[in-house]
Amino acid sequence: MRDRYVALKIDVDTFAGTRDGVPNILEDLESFGVKGTFYFSMGPDNSGKAIRRIFTRPGFLKKMLRTNAPSVYGIRTMLYGTLLPPPMIASSFPEILRATELRGHEAGVHCWDHVEWHDHLQSFPKHRTALEIGQACSLFEDIMRHRPFSTAAPGWTVTADSLEIQDAMELSYCSDSRGESPFYPVVGGRPFKTLQIPTTLPTADEILGENGINSSNIHEFYLNSLKEGLNVITIHAELEGNAIRPSFVRMLKLFRNAGIRFVTLSEAASEASGALPCRLVTGTVPGRAGNMAIQGEIVG
Repeated sequence: MRDRYVALKIDVDTFAGTRDGVPNILEDLESFGVKGTFYFSMGPDNSGKAIRRIFTRPGFLKKMLRTNAPSVYGIRTMLYGTLLPPPMIASSFPEILRATELRGHEAGVHCWDHVEWHDHLQSFPKHRTALEIGQACSLFEDIMRHRPFSTAAPGWTVTADSLEIQDAMELSYCSDSRGESPFYPVVGGRPFKTLQIPTTLPTADEILGENGINSSNIHEFYLNSLKEGLNVITIHAELEGNAIRPSFVRMLKLFRNAGIRFVTLSEAASEASGALPCRLVTGTVPGRAGNMAIQGEIVG
């Protein structure tokens, strides 16, 4: 029987998540000697504009109510880009971004504008997709003093254009999808060369309030859901770093006591020598509104 091991992918979506959630997660990871891979939203926090999804994404309102979104994100965050001007995220907290690497973690690019990418990528012309990625990576390099080695798409949302641009960037790997194991994506018969390391387990906001799962027992769900080999858990600075921080600490403690090994996504990529080409298809997962990129069957 192979060991079970876990990579923590930490998505940082908002101004408040960067300011408050990231330092909390850094503190908690250090307490357990765990290293993670952080993906930062670099540009404006337009979280308030996400309210449009009530009319365009069936199930979005139900998810917002089930997870008590106002208490998770805060009223100010839910007004950014509408009644309140959108604050710039990464340039407001460059020291927090740098602190992730200074503490031995990995840092990559999540996006420029999280809401714009998540909601409108499918309609972007190629030059707009390149601009979104380019702006984010340029600011990342200014702050971190090196080019990003990895990106992770908001909402696990990609297009052939975004994958082509990532290929041209010579990234080490990306984490844009949901699936079972590392793979090379094939879209519409077209192969891409950048390794995908998919999220393999549901996120907290997808399962809280469902099937008896709550903030007091979600850590047990995760332990019981681990499979042999690599497990990738996406956590969010706004949730695990703030609203359900005690749940995250319980999970780290439970995993440590169970002998679960932690790896970074770079370490997972280095161990993925047998990764195969797989179709990257569009689909849904329980608990999340809208379509996303999902690992399909092996090609060839």
